[in-house]
Amino acid sequence: MNEPTLNSPSLCPACGARNDCSLADPRTADQACWCYSVSIDPAVLQALPPELRDRACLCPRCARVEAQLQAAARPIP
Repeated sequence: MNEPTLNSPSLCPACGARNDCSLADPRTADQACWCYSVSIDPAVLQALPPELRDRACLCPRCARVEAQLQAAARPIP
């Protein structure tokens, strides 16, 4: 299996970690990405250098949305 390159849509443009983007994986490209269900602070996106914007999803850590994802995964009592 080929390793993704740094400019791969499957890697976070901020840190290089896997971003878990379903759209970047042909096996799950028909599913909505996790980022569609969270609110990412526009300041986080603006902090990226212009050449890295709109290239790939940030990872949940860099997008600062880990708490939102964990809350969404909890069952409602």
